[in-house]
Amino acid sequence: MPSQNPKLQNRFDRGVSTVLVGLSSNVLLAAIKIVTGILGNSYALLADGIESTLDIFSSVVVLGGIKISSLPADENHPYGHGKAESLAAMTASLVLVMVGIGIAIKSSLDIVQPHHTPALFTLIILIIVIIVKETLFRFLFSVGESVDSLSLKTEAWHHRSDALTSIAAFIGISIAIIGGKGYESADDWAALAASGIIIFNGIHMLRHAVKEIMDYAPNPETEETIRSIAGRVPGVAAIEKCRVRKSGLNLFVDIHVEVNGDMQVYNAHVIAHEVKDALIKSSLGIADVLVHIEPAQHS
Repeated sequence: MPSQNPKLQNRFDRGVSTVLVGLSSNVLLAAIKIVTGILGNSYALLADGIESTLDIFSSVVVLGGIKISSLPADENHPYGHGKAESLAAMTASLVLVMVGIGIAIKSSLDIVQPHHTPALFTLIILIIVIIVKETLFRFLFSVGESVDSLSLKTEAWHHRSDALTSIAAFIGISIAIIGGKGYESADDWAALAASGIIIFNGIHMLRHAVKEIMDYAPNPETEETIRSIAGRVPGVAAIEKCRVRKSGLNLFVDIHVEVNGDMQVYNAHVIAHEVKDALIKSSLGIADVLVHIEPAQHS
């Protein structure tokens, strides 16, 4: 059970605190961008602010998913609640795609509707937003990688997408300001281009979320590491099979271990427990291990 393992609990705690940092930043930046977009006549910046507002919802979903996935196993959920994290990642990915589509539609409509040239001060706000959002992306993605959380990495891409839309807005506003009359729509074209990036990233993360829900096997390196750790346990002759699936921030392992066929059942049982303990104590984030004992081929 995740809550009974200090290492696993630490992974959940890091995930929660990281999402809270992003959530707080989204609230502040969304307000700044919307107000600046309205006062500065920037449709791209206003669209960017709306996306940040929806990112707040996404952050809340991811936060809830991580918290639920940290709940221990119970009678109705013998394997824990880890899939809540994958569902949160899927929801956040869908929000990202819908945001991109919404911005694309709004930008397309605004292109044919002339409006005022954006104000120069909007560029200063965008520079600040780009720096903050890229920093948040690197921070969240790094933590997501370290705790193997897809929802955190999806949340990180929300920040990267925000940075990309801000870069596009910066370029569009700059063209509109430098070009003057007749170039006002550059702001909207920039928002349209950014929407494509957002949709692409949303679909990319959605595919990964679906894979996790479908118990897609982790990368081969993870399995090889598990085989290596189990194989070093005294008394283990070989590893026959190894199946690994991810549930939330945790891994569940089914492994077939070969031992001397003449060994007493009790001794084989001890080895099985040592294999399980070695894997759970590793840094891989393994929540539970089912060890099946087989007689070695040469026995």
